[in-house]
Amino acid sequence: GKHLLWQLNPQATSLRAATIIDEIDQKLEPIISSMDLGLALVSVEGNLLYTNDKLRTWLNLSQNQALPTKLRLKDHSTRLVVDEKTIHDVQVFTTAVPISKEEEAVGQIIIMRNLDGFAGLRSNSSGNIIEPLVDAAPIGVAVVDALGNLEDANQRMQIFGQSLGFSKYNNILDIIKSDHHTEFRDLLDRVSQGQVIRRPYDVRFKGENEKVGQFYFSTIKTEEKRVIILYMIDMSQQKSIEKQFVQAQKMQAVGQLAGGVAHDFNNLLTAIIGFCDLSLARHEAGDTTFSDLMNIKQNANRASNLVRQLLAFSRQQTLRPKVLSISDVIAELSNLVRRLIGENITLEIKHGRDLSPIKVDQGQLEQVIINLAVNAKDAMPQGGTLTISTRTVQSDDPLLDKFEVIVPSEYVLVELRDTGTGIEDKHAEQIFEPFYTTKDVGKGTGLGLATVYGIVKQTGGYVFFDSEVGKGTNFMIFLKAHHEEEDHTVVEEVAPKVVKDLTGQGTILLVEDEDAVRLFTTRALTNKGYKVIGAATGEEGLELFEENADDIELLITDVIMPAMDGPTLVKAAKKINKDLQVVFISGYAEDVVRKEIEDDTCHFLPKPFSLLELAETVKTILP
Repeated sequence: GKHLLWQLNPQATSLRAATIIDEIDQKLEPIISSMDLGLALVSVEGNLLYTNDKLRTWLNLSQNQALPTKLRLKDHSTRLVVDEKTIHDVQVFTTAVPISKEEEAVGQIIIMRNLDGFAGLRSNSSGNIIEPLVDAAPIGVAVVDALGNLEDANQRMQIFGQSLGFSKYNNILDIIKSDHHTEFRDLLDRVSQGQVIRRPYDVRFKGENEKVGQFYFSTIKTEEKRVIILYMIDMSQQKSIEKQFVQAQKMQAVGQLAGGVAHDFNNLLTAIIGFCDLSLARHEAGDTTFSDLMNIKQNANRASNLVRQLLAFSRQQTLRPKVLSISDVIAELSNLVRRLIGENITLEIKHGRDLSPIKVDQGQLEQVIINLAVNAKDAMPQGGTLTISTRTVQSDDPLLDKFEVIVPSEYVLVELRDTGTGIEDKHAEQIFEPFYTTKDVGKGTGLGLATVYGIVKQTGGYVFFDSEVGKGTNFMIFLKAHHEEEDHTVVEEVAPKVVKDLTGQGTILLVEDEDAVRLFTTRALTNKGYKVIGAATGEEGLELFEENADDIELLITDVIMPAMDGPTLVKAAKKINKDLQVVFISGYAEDVVRKEIEDDTCHFLPKPFSLLELAETVKTILP
């Protein structure tokens, strides 16, 4: 086999060979053996005077067998020659330490370490290839023949094989999935004939943990033959990160699309609900037209709830975060969840100890838990158990290593584990996408998990799941721990004052690029007694404001408009009248809009709004 060899070159005067052997036996041999080293004493003529048991084993000598006559080094200490016949390839690290007087030279002490850590796979044919430095390299290196038979391998390659569950293998193909074998053999054949393969070859490995890697092919010629060198890079972690990153990018793109759709829908719904309100005002409650209009309005409101879920998915909701305890939230919700899941499902709640507070929108977090509980119920039609548990996850927790996209930090983990049907692999990558559902028609919108994803992401957390078909699913929600003790701010939603008389006076400039919304709003406010000047663009609105600056008391403007948008218009108008009252209307959520608005004194009215909401908002500003 191959060995690592240290060569010392002592010379002595008074010490004879027998004395040296005696000294070796008593002092050096016990240490050498415990270090798994081979040891020999060779005279200056090359006669083998002594070997320890370890070296005897390596040279295939039995205890009773006589020592070989000669043992010497060939080719600048790279090969060990026994009796001028048997040649053992060695890998050598030499150091010459002279212990000398001038009269008599006894010989050389040779100490060798066996590098055969690869369960008998190393042979005598590949020469001095796997150096100690290569052994320590972070990439796998293997020496193979044209058929893939393993002749040598570095330590990394050995450890990688063990991680796949192969403590010993004789051919590199033994650890590679069979669908790569034909192409891999072809590459080996081409390399063995001297062809240069510049590009890496991607493979999937056998074993339970689904590892993937890349092989680079090279070849060198030893004294006896040409051998193939394989360089293996474990790509498993990188591929996992890439997969998660691609998924996150896809969700981001779908989120932007959903947000855009939601914005346009809100414009349409504002017009539908608005004109319904205007028509309802002209009909009595007993009129058949009144009930038809009410049906239209109710369905429009249902549609606006779907749009709200789309906005949640696209992370464009208005969040009202406050510092709270997850244990309190789940305790308060437990009765509602019990009613939702029914009597044939057992609910178990396991609160973690010493949990850090979190800063989230309580209503949105409750929506997340309810959506997941309803899904768990649907996955357990025959009954089962839903377990909701919480615990703290520190930044060094091994669980975080499983999900590479998580930024290491302290999190509060909420887990919802069911014993239901589980999620099939083919659905796994799409379950958070909006409108993706495996339920029967009419049983679900496909927005439940999309809403969960959006809310958790907008809160700055992460959501993952583990599932096994037939055994159940575990959803994991990571919420950042909150430690700023002084920050107990609660953002309360300011409700408009309830005013019975909604009529008023004053001049209002309305800037809205959606004709139907502008028409409804103008009619609604005119009916209440206000004078309304309408404009379809920001530029037109600014011109009208400059012409009527002394009369206009309130500016109502959309936020997103072509060319000049709402915030730009307001900035220009406030240069003319710094006390001007402003109401922004938008199909996007307030959080998104506020980033564009520098003035905190402006009011905000989200679309779709009803005639009543519009009138109440204006009345609180222009009493």
